[in-house]
Amino acid sequence: MKRLSFVVSLTNNDNDYQQEQAAAAEKAGRRLGVDVTIIHASNDALAQSQQLLHYVQDSGVARPDAIMFEPAGGTAFPQVARAAAAAGIGWVVMNHEVDYILELRRSFKVPVFGITSNHEEVGKIQGQQFAALLPKGGSILYIEGPANSSAAQERTAGMNQTKPANIQVKTMRANWTEQSAYRAVSSWLRPAASCASDCATSVGVTSPAPYRSRVCFRVCSSTRVLLR
Repeated sequence: MKRLSFVVSLTNNDNDYQQEQAAAAEKAGRRLGVDVTIIHASNDALAQSQQLLHYVQDSGVARPDAIMFEPAGGTAFPQVARAAAAAGIGWVVMNHEVDYILELRRSFKVPVFGITSNHEEVGKIQGQQFAALLPKGGSILYIEGPANSSAAQERTAGMNQTKPANIQVKTMRANWTEQSAYRAVSSWLRPAASCASDCATSVGVTSPAPYRSRVCFRVCSSTRVLLR
């Protein structure tokens, strides 16, 4: 009996979730006695489409029995999906809503399906968490995923449905990695740090420290919002 082989294409290898997906796929492959090849797109949708086409069209590469992938961008590559199905390769889309699955199922005899979380419900839970954390209202810095990610868009929509009106949300974009989130937060904090330094100088070093802290906190908190 032919040993089955699968290609699993993930968005990156930089965050815990993607690493856990890779580890789970490899573990399942060992348990089931199938070959699993993990590839990463480095958050580049174009690179991911080229990687997938390589396995679908390159005659010098053994074709997998199926491709499982999480889109690195806003598209789930309908043309690549059709080419894969036409070549007899199963196609699985993870964490992304697509509208071409039924068409491919009608046209080809290979397994085609999608599996995803309910990202809008995830966002609703986040909004409820905000309410629990700030029962009297306040402000929150909300780090979203990439702008072209349907998961990020759905989570934000859900969050806004349950977020109390007395909580103001400032959003910034990142790429689902700890490093990109660190850069986003650092860029948000930098003007405030600069403001605090300038404010302390303006208020005067001879002023009492508690007074300088109160004044600069009020000034720089409002400045931080206006700068964005």
